[in-house]
Amino acid sequence: MQEMIQQLGELFLASVPTLILFIALVLAYQILVQGPLSKTLRERRARTDGAVEEANKAIAAAAARTEDYASKLRQARAEVFKAREQRLQQWAQERDAVLDKARKASIQKVLEARLGLEAEAAAARNVVLAGADQLAEQVVRAVMPATAGGSR
Repeated sequence: MQEMIQQLGELFLASVPTLILFIALVLAYQILVQGPLSKTLRERRARTDGAVEEANKAIAAAAARTEDYASKLRQARAEVFKAREQRLQQWAQERDAVLDKARKASIQKVLEARLGLEAEAAAARNVVLAGADQLAEQVVRAVMPATAGGSR
């Protein structure tokens, strides 16, 4: 057993330089590789996260502008539609006014023509009535001989 402990002691003493070299290598790795690599990765992650946040903000701003443009477009379309409706109503009113004026003018012309016809009919009736006496007298003369009636 003593020998075994002695061999273990020698083995341990022989492994001390390897152990020191291993620890030195781990420390060198920590200082020279892992530290700068971790720092670079942190910076990269921070930049990436910042870029993602900026991209999300830009997307949100673009969406807001798009909604604003869509709203303005809807308002412009509504205004155009309203102006068109007003123009159509104005044209309809103008058309109705022109039609009403033409209707009144035609009614007036019909009334004037009717009055003119009635006046002409009355004048013709008067002429016929005035001529009826003369015509009756001529008929009587023609039917009755001048000798029989004899008043003339």
